[in-house]
Amino acid sequence: MDTTTERPAATGRSIVAGVLIGVGVAAFLDETVFHQLLHWHHFYDGSTLEAGLVSDGVFHAGGWLAIVVGLFLFADLHRRRTTVPRRVWAGGLLGWGLFQVYDGLFQHKVLGLHQIRYGVELLPYDLAWNLSGAVGAVIGAVLLFGPARPIAARS
Repeated sequence: MDTTTERPAATGRSIVAGVLIGVGVAAFLDETVFHQLLHWHHFYDGSTLEAGLVSDGVFHAGGWLAIVVGLFLFADLHRRRTTVPRRVWAGGLLGWGLFQVYDGLFQHKVLGLHQIRYGVELLPYDLAWNLSGAVGAVIGAVLLFGPARPIAARS
């Protein structure tokens, strides 16, 4: 395989694998840190504690599903020796960053499913959450639009 060019299918699959892994990691960290360890909120805080816990379980399962599917795609790319590592990283950072911005702006503000915390001034938390996601997405976009090469096929 010519390592100076990317095959479009491998590039697209590398990006998709990265996005799924990035979304799953973001969901896992959100669920584990903010829902379970800190007890700041549940995925859905508009009802009972039981409903919040069930919504957390569904959210957690969805995050793990994204990671598992992304890892299967990544393993298939690796098996075929067509992985484009820079595109996997780009997709991962885009997936993580865009998930975080989507969560912070759409789920928190538009849908009102939950807030980052309750009983505190939200602006610093909102800024930290959304800006860190935006930085990840920008870095992912820079990686996405820069040159990359797939792993060379071994004979």
